[in-house]
Amino acid sequence: MDQTNRTLLDWLLAEFPDTPRKRAKQWILAGRVSVAGAVLRKPNQLIPDPRGTLELQGHRSSALVLDEEWRIHPRLSLVYLDSSLAIVNKGAGLLSVPAPITDISALSVLADFLAGKLRGLGQRNAEHRLPPAFRLLEPLPVHRLDQFTTGVLCLAMNPAARAALIEQFSAHTASRQYVAFVDGRPKKPRGTWRHWLRFNDETLRQHVFATPSGPDALESVTHYEVLDEFPVGKPGRVVSKLRFQLETGRTHQIRAQAAYEGLPLIGDRNYHPQYHASRRESGGVLVEFERQALHAESLELAHPQQAGKRLMWRAPLPADLQKLEHTLRGSKGVRS
Repeated sequence: MDQTNRTLLDWLLAEFPDTPRKRAKQWILAGRVSVAGAVLRKPNQLIPDPRGTLELQGHRSSALVLDEEWRIHPRLSLVYLDSSLAIVNKGAGLLSVPAPITDISALSVLADFLAGKLRGLGQRNAEHRLPPAFRLLEPLPVHRLDQFTTGVLCLAMNPAARAALIEQFSAHTASRQYVAFVDGRPKKPRGTWRHWLRFNDETLRQHVFATPSGPDALESVTHYEVLDEFPVGKPGRVVSKLRFQLETGRTHQIRAQAAYEGLPLIGDRNYHPQYHASRRESGGVLVEFERQALHAESLELAHPQQAGKRLMWRAPLPADLQKLEHTLRGSKGVRS
């Protein structure tokens, strides 16, 4: 083929070499590709070298603006969607991405919804329909929440956006805040934890060190502040409600660091010894709760394909944590 005249699809793949051929073709058919400002919709159309004028118009596509979350699955709600990224509110028990134990995850649920395999739940489904252009999007993973941690999760809608989003998380320019209920009271009302974490693949637990410990121990930094505290059990025993801001994002970071600081999360089966199976059977738990009391409250980041645009999303406390807080606030003393 004459190198000065190639198909639009070929030029697009040259510009985005990591993009699957099928997805690139979908972009063209959806009207997301322009050359010199003109939208072209024929993948096999022969054109000369666009010389820098070929653009993927995802960042110019309108966002799906939701005045409230759109529940698309019993454990997943759509918060925001455009052709670059999606923000979802993940429920407890749902994985972020598929794993050997199950294929059902936030990623797969959103993919099925966009493909039209899921219709969505509730009244909003009758009032609001997904624009056809969004049906061609295929979500890609960016970061993860633990299976039983709830809250805001980000997914990318194309490889270029994914790379830009991952870079933000790696460079710590994306701001993530969490809320947790912990057993105990921090020494100070606000502060910073700096530890080194080494993950054990066999036990699926982080080991925490106060100083660097070998090349596979990763520095982990978490900022905290006390939001409230609730007296429980014996005099002086409290459950504290904390807000955390992550500077790094390691597996189980908040859970492991909090436990190391003597503040294990309520309900945490991995890091709080009172919630291990033997203690629970003997009735030794401080407060009954079915999971780690941890919620990804907010996420703020720069739009991956719109220069200068910064966005922020929040997810309110889920019903189980609201109930926990209500119980703690009204408690006159909980068995210790």
